[in-house]
Amino acid sequence: MYPKIIIDKNKLIDNTIRMKHLTEANGISYLSLVVKVLAGYFPAVEAITSAGIECLADSRIENLKKFQSLPVKKALMRLPMPSQASMVVRYADWSLNSEINTVRKLNNAAKNQGKRHGIILMFDMGDLREGIFYQDDYLDIVDEILAMDHIDLIGIGTNLTCYGGVIPDHENLSNLVKIAHTIEHEFDIELPLISGGNSSTVHLFDTHQIPEGINHLRIGEALLLGRETAYGKALEGFHDDVFTLQAQLIELKEKPSYPIGKIGMNSFGEIPIIQDKGWMRRGILAIGKQDVQLDNLLPLDLGVELIGGSSDHLIVELPNDSYKVGDVLSFRPNYPGLLQLMTSSYVKKELR
Repeated sequence: MYPKIIIDKNKLIDNTIRMKHLTEANGISYLSLVVKVLAGYFPAVEAITSAGIECLADSRIENLKKFQSLPVKKALMRLPMPSQASMVVRYADWSLNSEINTVRKLNNAAKNQGKRHGIILMFDMGDLREGIFYQDDYLDIVDEILAMDHIDLIGIGTNLTCYGGVIPDHENLSNLVKIAHTIEHEFDIELPLISGGNSSTVHLFDTHQIPEGINHLRIGEALLLGRETAYGKALEGFHDDVFTLQAQLIELKEKPSYPIGKIGMNSFGEIPIIQDKGWMRRGILAIGKQDVQLDNLLPLDLGVELIGGSSDHLIVELPNDSYKVGDVLSFRPNYPGLLQLMTSSYVKKELR
């Protein structure tokens, strides 16, 4: 059945093992693997845990619920919704937090369930997404959290590059370590985790620029697609072809490349910009923008070029007349494309 994403199990496991070794070699003793891009696809997540991952992290509590049978810790990466406090405590061992009112609700939910819930208190080191702004006061918040009877403050953390594109470096990560030391000194405690970000921090590996004290990362794309996300550079020895999209041709025609008639908006309310390349051999594949933003795909068949598409159709230029209706073309998705494809219920998933 098509379209489908083929996931190479052996390469996925190999990348997982390589990332464990790479993080350990760079002083990261605790790795949480962010699997949100897999959209809860259990066979792939199970394969990852077989490689010795200690903690699975996801931004959707609904996915963590699916993973309860796996013998690993589960972490919620998106700040919890207050309305889901009970679910968060039930299905996640710990979560990232920045709002004291939400932590209060988590404490109450944990009390009702007879459980303890861990939190990493997030600090915004300049990227301007989630977290207490690093220049603001925070000791009163920490004091209240430490007084809660069903919450464990297991560490502090930050997130970089995801919104503002701010690159993790020695300076902003050192400021995070300073905050951790201030908390430890003020309250005479030891924070088990100082979480220095995500796959964008990987660019600091082997540079001696990760400050002493950073001992935890939350990594997804670097492992799954084999590249760090600060500059998009490939990681040596990692597979970048774990995921392949296959889609089937449903039409082949010789047609002009430029529309005939007055041009207005397309089906997505856009005025299309189309290059006139003369007549061409055009193919239509049974996948569209409802499943993936088309420019997030890279054709793997030699000479095939993406032309455009609509909600249910992907139009390509074909290099020759060797293709026929029913043939299957392959594509490599980037990270946003993979997230969209894995989320679409119309795209089959297959672990091989």
